[in-house]
Amino acid sequence: MTYHQNKGKKHEKGEFKCFDYVTFWVGNAKQAAGFYCTHMGFEPFAYRGLETGERNIVSHVVRQNEIIFVFQSALKPGNTLFGAHLQKHGDAVKDVAFSVEDCKALIEATKKRSEVVVVKDVWSESDVNGSVNFAIVKTYGDTTHTLVERHDYKGLFLPGFKPPLFVPTIYKTLPVPALNYIDHIVGNQPDKQLEPTAEWYEKNLLFHRFWSIDDDLMHTEYSALRSTVVTNFQETIKMPLNEPAPGKRKSQIQEYCEYNDGPGVQHIGMNTIDIISAV
Repeated sequence: MTYHQNKGKKHEKGEFKCFDYVTFWVGNAKQAAGFYCTHMGFEPFAYRGLETGERNIVSHVVRQNEIIFVFQSALKPGNTLFGAHLQKHGDAVKDVAFSVEDCKALIEATKKRSEVVVVKDVWSESDVNGSVNFAIVKTYGDTTHTLVERHDYKGLFLPGFKPPLFVPTIYKTLPVPALNYIDHIVGNQPDKQLEPTAEWYEKNLLFHRFWSIDDDLMHTEYSALRSTVVTNFQETIKMPLNEPAPGKRKSQIQEYCEYNDGPGVQHIGMNTIDIISAV
């Protein structure tokens, strides 16, 4: 087990602040959002869909304290982008968004590094409550990171989103597990892909290694794994990266990569001050 002390380089302009929200691509966004509300204490927070003028993608947003999840589904048949993702991965995390200080400066710096795939360059969305800047880069597998610069945006969530159309009263009567914020988001990698993925975060986002462990310590009689946690300079965003290691049986990391048909977000760690009560 190793705790890394070197924070590496700091961005010359702008910084990564914290997790902003997590986007799931699912077959039924309303149903998926409802599960998190009835079973995990979330509440409907924002909505974008046909009723708000959006005709392609419906988004149901739920929130608990500082945790925001966005569930999206295609509205029109024949959406090959969503269809291919669902066929390959099933319901899954598509994007992990980071709140950033200066979106343009950060994306321009990353574009100078040849390994970065910019899915969508900087763009701005606005409404009566202000404007928000975005950019999207590709990370492991089919997962992306959206950089979100909110300026002084005063709206509910993001431009184009409105309050939920309907909030069942039962949500107010269910016990709340008191989940506070996203602690970490784990990305599982195929064998021998942990190191290049960690290096990608170091070189391109200027994240640094926070903690590492190998299969000498992280193993059972049957299964083993290797793990490295990468984080931003302020150490407010923690992204553990796991890969399988040889054992008597197939590692759960390997099982995930096979089931997911490649690397992806395996789990989201959420902070609570009372884990027994929360469970």
